[in-house]
Formats: sequence, C-alpha cells, structure tokens
Amino acid sequence: MSDDASGNDVASRARQINARIDTTRPHPARVYDVFLGGRDNYPADRAAAQAALAANPRGYLNVWHNRDFVRRAVTHLTQDIGIRQYLDIGTGLPTAENVHEIAQRFAPRSRIVYVDNDPVVLTHARALLTSGPEGVTDYLDADLRDPEKILREAERTLAFDRPIALVLAAILHFVEDEAAYDVVARLVAALAPGSHLILSHLTTDLNPENGARVAKSYRDSGMTFVLRPKDKVLRFFTDNGLELIEPGIVPVHHWRPDHRAWPLGARRPIDPELFDHMDGIEKIRYQDINDVTDADVNVYGALAVKR
Repeated sequence: MSDDASGNDVASRARQINARIDTTRPHPARVYDVFLGGRDNYPADRAAAQAALAANPRGYLNVWHNRDFVRRAVTHLTQDIGIRQYLDIGTGLPTAENVHEIAQRFAPRSRIVYVDNDPVVLTHARALLTSGPEGVTDYLDADLRDPEKILREAERTLAFDRPIALVLAAILHFVEDEAAYDVVARLVAALAPGSHLILSHLTTDLNPENGARVAKSYRDSGMTFVLRPKDKVLRFFTDNGLELIEPGIVPVHHWRPDHRAWPLGARRPIDPELFDHMDGIEKIRYQDINDVTDADVNVYGALAVKR
C-alpha cells in the first residue's frame, strides 16, 4: 500500500471516529473523567457531573474509591495469584493507575486488553497502549452488549485456555437488568478455570437517599442507570458458578484497604481564598481519598474465582 493510500485510510478512520462523538449528550466514561479531575470531557458531561454532585456533594469519593478498589484487586491477582492476563471492559479515559500500569509493575510480561465504545476514549487509546517492552496491551472499540465481538477480537492478544481476570468496574449499572446478567454469563463462560472476575457496582443499599438522587440525576441526563441491591449484585457471581474471595461483596473502601495516598491527589497547595471560589467540580481535584466515611460510598466491590 502506498503512503498516500495509508494516509487516506488513517484520515478516513479519524473522520469516522469524530462523526460518532456526540458532545450534546453525556457519556459515562466522560462523566467519570470529570470526577477524576480530567479534561477530556464536554459541557454535557460536566453538567451531568454537576447534577450528580448537587444530589450527593461527596459522590466523587465513589469514583475515586472504585478506581482504588480496582488497583488493590489487580495488585492482589498479579502479585499473589499470578494472573498475567486482563480483559478490562468499560475502560474509560486513560488516567493514573491504568490496569496495565498496575499489573506490569509487578509482572512486566502481563497482557492487557482494554474495551470501550466511546469514540473519545478511542482517540486517547494510544495512552492505554504504552505497554512495557516485555508485555502487551491492546484496545478494542466494542460495546459490552456485544460479548461475542469482544471475545473474538480479544483472542488476538489473550490466551483463553489460560486464566484471565475480567474487569467490570462500575459499568454494569449502565446496562438494563436481564441484559446485564446475560452479558456477564457469556463472558464468564469463555474463561478458563482459575480466571477471576473483578466487579464493582453502584447500589441503593448503602446511603439510599443519596444513591436515589444521583441515579435520578443520571437518568434525567439521558443515561441508563440501574442501581442493584446486594442480592442482585450477588447474582453476577452465583449464576455463573463463581466463588467469592474474602471479604466478599463489600463497600469498595472496605475491600482490603491499604490507605495508600490517592495517586491523583498529589496536588500543589492551593490558596484557601481561591479554593473557596471554585465550583464543586474544580474543588474535588484538591481533596483527599482517605477523607471518607461509610456515608460517602454507594459502591459494592468484589473479587471471585472460576474453579
């Protein structure tokens, strides 16, 4: 293929990606990015985040502790169990402590496949592909609701006859009830014995008033949002014959906490007067992850193994 043809192909793909970006509607990955202090979002995403903060002013701690739960679970699986393959679906925008950074810190040969369907995430996928020289990362432009496509394309990078850790962090509450169970069943069925599921999910069991207000704010902004109680979260494991690992299904900040400093919280000191004049979104960039109580968290986290 000539350089001109290759360049035209790249330009065509870029136009197709850009055409899919709808800046008028919030997207979960970009709203999540707002709460992580990112800049890869649009006014509609920030408006949705502002509405969620109005409903629950300390709701950003859900996002931060969800991400920190994933760090601890991946660390345990890599260091203690010896998992070397990860399939992370609903990846979101790149930020500190991506799965490949955590896993390859302890096992440089780890192989990671990221999956997301947001075209804005796709435009930033290069940051998710910065594998260490001994390992491999890949990125799939696919929807959680199409597990067959995910599994088919992930086989380019992952060996499904060996254990894989499937990561479904804060994604299933954006999928309708029975569809969510069906998707998880099809994904888990493809995994070899010794594989693991890392799962987190928003719930109204914990602090139901805050959770219900946040859920309404997301639905009002046009997003599917299904909060599940503990027994329905448990179904993702029991329906698929998975064995929960201690401490089971717990609020994410109680899943084997190590109280490590939040990696995105290393901000320079800020003048109190300037801080007071910031809006709620800007202020969260200067908060501390360990400034948390049980009343702040509405997310369950759990890790399970397929025997």
